[in-house]
Amino acid sequence: MNLSNPRLSRRGLLQSVGLGFGSLALADLLHTAQASAAGGVARPHFAPKAKRVIFMFMSGGPSHVDMLDPKPAIKKHAGERPNSVDLRTERVTGGLMPSPFRFEPGGQSGTEVSELLPHLRTCVDDLCVLRSVHASNPNHGPAINFMVSGRIDQVHPALGAWVSYGLGTENQDLPGFVSLGSTFVPVGRSGYLPGEHQGTPIDLGQDDPEKMIAHLRNARFSRTDQEQQLAFLRKLNGAHAQERGGDAQLEARIRAMETAFRMQYAAGEAFDLRKESAATRAQYGTGQFANACLLARRLVENGVRFVQITNSGWDHHDKIDTEIGKKCREIDQPMAALVKDLKQRGLLEDTLVIWGGEFGRTPVSENGNGRDHNHYGFSMWMAGGGVRGGITHGATDEFGFRAQDKPVSVHDLHATILHLLGLNHEKLTYRYSGRDFRLTDVEGTVVKDILR
Repeated sequence: MNLSNPRLSRRGLLQSVGLGFGSLALADLLHTAQASAAGGVARPHFAPKAKRVIFMFMSGGPSHVDMLDPKPAIKKHAGERPNSVDLRTERVTGGLMPSPFRFEPGGQSGTEVSELLPHLRTCVDDLCVLRSVHASNPNHGPAINFMVSGRIDQVHPALGAWVSYGLGTENQDLPGFVSLGSTFVPVGRSGYLPGEHQGTPIDLGQDDPEKMIAHLRNARFSRTDQEQQLAFLRKLNGAHAQERGGDAQLEARIRAMETAFRMQYAAGEAFDLRKESAATRAQYGTGQFANACLLARRLVENGVRFVQITNSGWDHHDKIDTEIGKKCREIDQPMAALVKDLKQRGLLEDTLVIWGGEFGRTPVSENGNGRDHNHYGFSMWMAGGGVRGGITHGATDEFGFRAQDKPVSVHDLHATILHLLGLNHEKLTYRYSGRDFRLTDVEGTVVKDILR
């Protein structure tokens, strides 16, 4: 075979020795691999508190004033529209609309949580509730981009890709970044970072790895045959790359294929929810979000660096009094079980768990019984991984519209996440298009008050 033949495409070279349909098709699905060709894990800038991250992303904008940020003043001034809430939102809104849900204190800390989240209330002593997060845009697309990548435009890498780039994976047989529950591009995008840092999307409709991951098994070739083919193919690809002076896309593709081969065997253990006991399955509950939370625990337990769980359906422009209850019943038990399970297994200490959406909702009404998007101030929570538990940080104004006390920008949030992982957000950069880019752009301050 003439390796210098210009008519031989990269894909043609990769497939020319027939590694087997299963591995190649899985590589197409993955577009990801280990941190480097040598398989080494990158080093943090300083000693980390957290080694891995689970980010539960609630797409659509969950209402903080109905879930995590009690505002009795809204009830007192129901129907009114004071000057402090006369802020521009995406749509025309009305007067102040009280939450129909009761808030109650939980744990020794007494952190108040809505009756919508009774299971989560039992975990509040492990949670740091951020009540003063603010973003930059009230529209879903740009806001999601901003929350997951630090920029509103679509070319920048997601948080998980930056973490994978900075730290690599702890398990060379599995991807460093896995995206559960969404094929929405920004959530798992690697952007201008090398392709091996892109999030690997997983189907949550199944609990069998072979149904969860397309083409996981190779029905045509044995493992020994594939290993021999892989070794031969590695030589061909090495010569091909050397003659061309290095090609990042080709190298990422080669590593993706090799990870896909190893995943055929490693994934059978890490992704198989059927290996969990009946008691554990009952603890998490049923449904796709429950499966995602349980799978996330299994993945971080097996060395995956960053797992993002995306749960959509939080865009409650009307009927929030009934619709938000359905969503909370879907997530409450599983996410509380995740925190407790990680803690019981000794994993919460160095696993950072994050919950939140791209923005919150307004304290004023829309369509009579709905709430519009609100990026001026909303709530998120964090647990484990070096974060102080049993505290609230910051506050919105008396009605919950704008971050007022100790505001936390999305850039601050990202800087803090990287800090907990031992990464200096100002030093984690990547040269692209003539300049050094970073997750926090030119902003971001670590929120030191919440650190242990």
